[in-house]
Amino acid sequence: MVDSDNDIRNRLLIARLPAMPQILIKLIGHLQADDLGMTELAALIANDPGMTSKILAVANSSAYHRSSRSIGVEQALITLGTDMIKLLVIGESVAQTFHNFPHAGSLDLRRFWKHSITAALVARDLAQRMHYAQPEEAYLAGLLHNVGRLALLATAPRDYAYNFSARDDEGLCAVEQRTLQITHAEAGAWLIERWQLDSFLADAVLYHHEAGSRLAFSHPLIRIVRLAHVLASADAGDEEVADAAALCGLQAEATEPIRASAARQLILTAAQLGINLEGADDAVAPPAWAPVQRDPVQQRLAEDVGQQMLVAHAGQAFARQQGEAGLFDAITRAARILFDFSDAIVLVEDAGTRQLVGTGGSTQQRSAQFTAPLDGRGALALAAGGGKVQAVPGSAGGAGLAEQQMLRLLGSESMVCIPLVAGSRSLGVLAGGVQAWQAAQAGKRERFMQAFGVQAASAMEAALAGRGHTRRQLAHVADEYRAASRRVAHEVNNPLAIIKNYLGVLDEKLARQESVAGEVTILSEEIDRVGHLINGLAGLPDGAPGSVNTIGAVVDDVQRLFRAGGSVPAGVLLATAISPACEGVACDADMLKQVLVNLVKNALEAVGADGRIDIASRNHVHRDGRLFVELVVSDNGPGLPQHVMAGLFAPVRSDKDGPHRGLGLSIVHGLLTRAGGCISCRSGSAGTSFDLLLPAWTEPA
Repeated sequence: MVDSDNDIRNRLLIARLPAMPQILIKLIGHLQADDLGMTELAALIANDPGMTSKILAVANSSAYHRSSRSIGVEQALITLGTDMIKLLVIGESVAQTFHNFPHAGSLDLRRFWKHSITAALVARDLAQRMHYAQPEEAYLAGLLHNVGRLALLATAPRDYAYNFSARDDEGLCAVEQRTLQITHAEAGAWLIERWQLDSFLADAVLYHHEAGSRLAFSHPLIRIVRLAHVLASADAGDEEVADAAALCGLQAEATEPIRASAARQLILTAAQLGINLEGADDAVAPPAWAPVQRDPVQQRLAEDVGQQMLVAHAGQAFARQQGEAGLFDAITRAARILFDFSDAIVLVEDAGTRQLVGTGGSTQQRSAQFTAPLDGRGALALAAGGGKVQAVPGSAGGAGLAEQQMLRLLGSESMVCIPLVAGSRSLGVLAGGVQAWQAAQAGKRERFMQAFGVQAASAMEAALAGRGHTRRQLAHVADEYRAASRRVAHEVNNPLAIIKNYLGVLDEKLARQESVAGEVTILSEEIDRVGHLINGLAGLPDGAPGSVNTIGAVVDDVQRLFRAGGSVPAGVLLATAISPACEGVACDADMLKQVLVNLVKNALEAVGADGRIDIASRNHVHRDGRLFVELVVSDNGPGLPQHVMAGLFAPVRSDKDGPHRGLGLSIVHGLLTRAGGCISCRSGSAGTSFDLLLPAWTEPA
């Protein structure tokens, strides 16, 4: 059995398998274009002395020539005709190729040749009956459909020597898969792709053992080669013949004339190719044989344990990475080693745009600009959405645009898409470049790849969670800073407006040569208040809740600010009534002044050019075990609308102009709350009243 460390596919890659003759490659190109006339054929053959000799030998044989005088090349071509020349070129090219396989000269290939030539003759007959446009292509496919057996023999002579002569049936394919991890059909398709022949030719070879139920809607060449293989097999059963015949629209009985015609042409065709088939049926083909294997359950268990250890080791390596770029590089590096990817790229889901986005990295800068939609039907979207490994084979002409772009980025003919799933959350996809045969075998390593994807996704989730936490912290700090900035900007406007008004008053008094000592004092206090507000940008100061102040002094300062500064219209009455028995409060005077300035300013805007504003203290209030002084600021304006009352103390945008409007009452509420007080509002058509509860100062017992 071939050692798993020395996989047969790797040996196929490095084996010295023969190349297809250039004359056949050029002939196939002309056949596809369907424009190869006698002139072009003659020019093509003239470049190959060996092929010219073959054409002359056949044309001068007794089957075509009756006179004693030999004919030249031109006459030979006319004698044979275009169709026969094409078949001779194809047959001779394939014969040369087969004989150039290692070990081919030391084996008895008569039985192999009989089966291949019979399949070619049957395939050509079927193509003509089915009106297939290129019967010569069908003939070539019949000759090559078992070329994989020669490739396996050349690559693994010790492991495959016995089974090369075995019966060509499903049992052989099963043994090949078990012992070599590849069937001769897969090896033949791989070799034809390497020869760069037509892709449907490779498919016809790949599926010539496939059940008819799976080939019902396949390309005509695939169905033709399937039936040709069955009819060329001496031990094919009636049911198998009927199943394959139905693919070509034939009854089983209708295949007998086709078999008989191929049998009549077989000896002549072999003679033209210089192949002796005498005694080809003497040796009986034995059933395929495989050495005794270990218990498959134990073998699978051992493989699973080994794979899980590799995955666990990879997960530990991922956890040690610092930063996302290092993690993505570690994931792609491990994938290249474990799954033999030529290259790998990590794509991360972007929930906002519903796309897979390339991560770039040190090896694939271009991939950072790659995007693929998550709502598509391609392999990338299916892997991300379904959580299962998806393969894109090299012959997938129907691959979507995103998959084709990714194949170019990976620089490979095929790729495997591994979902990166953590729990029930899909984080993205790992795309790995592989060869076509590796893509076809991806299903056998699906569990290994899935486990790898889970480990990679877990590491990615931890990295992304850390990034998300950092972003949330930064966003929270930024929000707090913006809110504090708006509060400060709003509050600074009040003393600045007062300063502006007092500068006007100062100017008038200086012009009259009156004393300005009081105004200068007020200006100094307000400038200090501006500095105090700006210094508290990160959070307005709480004041000193234990300090003792009198409400009357603060109210007098506020009244003086507005009256002396000219802020109160002549028609507005600003009245105060502070009870001496209820004016001692345990809160900061600057804080209370800031609160009253905001409330009076709002009241002035509400009453307009005439009206009344009252600032009055009332009785002591006992609430929740604490004593408060009640202070009321009221006006006789039109009252507040219902929608404003609903969100009165929230920092919302108001109907007033300016970038910071709607913040005043929220600032007032915050200041009082931090000072241990509270505020409430009553409003109606008769006016608006704000009730403040300020912590009362009480003498120690």
